[in-house]
Amino acid sequence: MKQISLAYLCGEYPRATDTFIQREVAALRRAGLTVETIAVRRPSLREQGTAEQEEERRRTHYLLPSPPWRLLADHLGLVWQGPGRYLRAIRLALGVRAPGVRALIYQLFYFAEAGMVAARMRRLGLRHVHNHAPDSSGYVAMLAAELADLSYSMTIHGFGILAEPGRWRLREKIEQALFTICISDYARSQAMLWSQRSCWPHLHVVHCGIEPHSVTARHHEGRGQRLLYVGRFDHVKGLPLLLEAFATLAGDDPALHLDMVGDGPERQDLLAMVAELGLQERITFHGYHSQAQLQDDYDRADLFVLTSFVEGIPVVLMEAMAQGVPVVAPRITGVPELVDDGVNGLLYTPGVVEQLVARCEKVLADPDLRNSCAAAARKTVQHHFNLDSETSRLAEIMQHYLQEGPDQAEAP
Repeated sequence: MKQISLAYLCGEYPRATDTFIQREVAALRRAGLTVETIAVRRPSLREQGTAEQEEERRRTHYLLPSPPWRLLADHLGLVWQGPGRYLRAIRLALGVRAPGVRALIYQLFYFAEAGMVAARMRRLGLRHVHNHAPDSSGYVAMLAAELADLSYSMTIHGFGILAEPGRWRLREKIEQALFTICISDYARSQAMLWSQRSCWPHLHVVHCGIEPHSVTARHHEGRGQRLLYVGRFDHVKGLPLLLEAFATLAGDDPALHLDMVGDGPERQDLLAMVAELGLQERITFHGYHSQAQLQDDYDRADLFVLTSFVEGIPVVLMEAMAQGVPVVAPRITGVPELVDDGVNGLLYTPGVVEQLVARCEKVLADPDLRNSCAAAARKTVQHHFNLDSETSRLAEIMQHYLQEGPDQAEAP
């Protein structure tokens, strides 16, 4: 494979909640690609997670904070090197902004940041930038490509940009991109909905993946007693439903316990709800855990529960399934592409607590069901959500486009 060098751009990186991006970057580097990580700003202290992200933080270049002279020098350099291209980038920035004065102000910030990205990539000799979660940072990537005559691509995950495709100008971003990665067939279908037919051959499905060979599956016996949730404490995760369902389950079984691993803006509200339900001794809030700590969490769990209103395809579901923990998850967006109801896990109608309770009770009461789901789930992850194979496909797509260009790269 010819050496490929590119930049990965995110709004914040590396965060405790986007380990899938960190794994992808590491796997691409192992595959022989040179990946320079750039982020608009450092993650907040709450999002910095564990020591596992420290090395990646040291390797990442952060745009902000930056002295004014650096910003001015970068933009003056771009004007000097290509005044016509600079004006075209201004027109593009103004043409794709959302309506309103506030949107205009934000677009000026995106343009300023794009100039810094473009200048840095030119200094490093990089010709392509890939963007994850292409809402606000997607503008930066698109405008940086225009400013420095680069190519760019992006990965579409789910909720963020698909919830407001008009506001984030998804159509224009797809049309400007060299290619677009979608983490699920569902995400690709939505990208097709918001793009011209001519763009469809350049929409490619590459799943997020894990390393299932690095973990061992557990064996289940007797009645299950420990439930587990791992993720952000955020409104879209529907966690009040989980607490409500657990309260019903715990009322019938005094041995049940729920472990909540993660953090987020709804933490205090959830703690208050737990107190109202009188379940302080039955529900433990752990905060963020390292991968080693998560291994212990999965080893103890009899059931992993997801109650989200919207998702891509959650990596935590893959991790639980790979380690032999049965899962109950909502039938939403890309989740059914991972969880085959009754085969490798159980699905329920989103938002219906009674059905969630029934599904959880069914799994907890039946060790044979837990073991059969666990065995099937591990095979699913190994065959279809394997980090090495999915990253190899991503590397092939990037190699194909960056060596041959879009006219020759129809469907690698």
